[in-house]
Amino acid sequence: MSTLAAARPMPVDRVRQSLVIAGAVVALVGAFVGSGAAGGTPIPKVAGGALSADATLLAPAGPAFAIWSVIYAGLVAYAIWQALPSQAARERQRRAGFWVLASLLLNAAWILSVQAGRLGFSVVAIVALLAVLIAAFVVLRRHPAESTADAVLLDGVMGLYLGWVMVATAANVASWLQAIGFDGFGGNPHGWAIAILALFAVIGCALAFGDRGRFAPAVASAWGLAWIGVSRLTGALLSAPVAITAFAAAALILLVALAVRVVRAPARRR
Repeated sequence: MSTLAAARPMPVDRVRQSLVIAGAVVALVGAFVGSGAAGGTPIPKVAGGALSADATLLAPAGPAFAIWSVIYAGLVAYAIWQALPSQAARERQRRAGFWVLASLLLNAAWILSVQAGRLGFSVVAIVALLAVLIAAFVVLRRHPAESTADAVLLDGVMGLYLGWVMVATAANVASWLQAIGFDGFGGNPHGWAIAILALFAVIGCALAFGDRGRFAPAVASAWGLAWIGVSRLTGALLSAPVAITAFAAAALILLVALAVRVVRAPARRR
């Protein structure tokens, strides 16, 4: 029996498990409100459409947001799994649990801020969310998964969450900058968008190296980038150069993640 499995639960472990469950409920309620189903305004229509698919050159097309359904389902599954008695005292849960909780609460805070039309507050919330997810990524990197459930419900779910929030942060910041009248210091907006997408590709590839080629962050990032490309080809705000760059960035991130995984495969088998 591993030392992690043999550890004895402490009161703080029970508190953590309960808070994560409560955080998941708060996040789900926020998502329900943000969808417009509970009387709230659908997020693409808040703040005069500042977060719509055609608001900025970095805004993904509407279908991109379907990934939230997968992320929320994974977060709910994680919340239930981590509440099991067998998970209470595991070191990996102790290390990651409060970071997951913080991400759930910040997710709800972001929805609340955009529902209120406060784009500035939404930027603060989503940047904080991104920072928390990066911290969770580092924790999980330092404490490798011990089981399939670990790999799927922690690494997989949090990887998708991180990869998508990276895209959402770029889109959110772009919307806020446009709303406050920032003109890119007079530069060409298409050039700015291409530069940001190129930087995103570099960060996404670095993440693939740092995460040993795990596919979840790469797939979520590529998904968001691809829908930015689709939006620039089919929406009201057209830009073929931005679309090509977005598609290329998505493909590059996936290829780098695959390459890292292939290179590391012999080491994993040993």
